[in-house]
Amino acid sequence: IRVFQGEREMAADNKLLGQFDLVGIPPAPRGVPQIEVAFDIDANGIVNVSAKDKATGKEQTIRIEASGGLSEADIEKMVKDAEAHAEEDKKRREEVETRNHAEALVNATEKTLSENADKIG
Repeated sequence: IRVFQGEREMAADNKLLGQFDLVGIPPAPRGVPQIEVAFDIDANGIVNVSAKDKATGKEQTIRIEASGGLSEADIEKMVKDAEAHAEEDKKRREEVETRNHAEALVNATEKTLSENADKIG
């Protein structure tokens, strides 16, 4: 689980705050595992992130200490950057969603073909 801060639609365009692994999840096709992620930010700017696999109940947490954080100017710059790149970000998101949908269709088709190989001939 990777935790980012920022205003951009794509994670790669935001600031990585921290990451952790959610271990003990059985292998499953993409999109099958259901991971519930919760964020809690206290008054001191400390971020607690927890991720829980709904099927197994396995849970992992990370605590991200405020390390100076972003200044008001940094935040304003991030917002303006997000606004300036809004159309580009929207296009990139749509491309990724289309690619993910296509991959899901291919995976479902391959699964159906393999499950029904004896009926196809």
